[in-house]
Amino acid sequence: MDGIRETFAGMPWWVKWVAIPLLVLFVFGGVITSILGALISFVFKLLLFVALVGGLVFIVKKFTGSGSKSSSRDW
Repeated sequence: MDGIRETFAGMPWWVKWVAIPLLVLFVFGGVITSILGALISFVFKLLLFVALVGGLVFIVKKFTGSGSKSSSRDW
């Protein structure tokens, strides 16, 4: 580990903060975008599911009206 630190200590700042991150993005960019895309897709589907369940509960409560009090005790 000390050998890596000594190697990077002798490098200019632009190599550590510009060139190496660009190389990481170039090499692993596809993996990073795949993971981010899957995560964003999962969050979108989760929010869509929550909205649909909320809408379904709202519609069911609206159409059952006040007569649902007796049926809610049956559960």
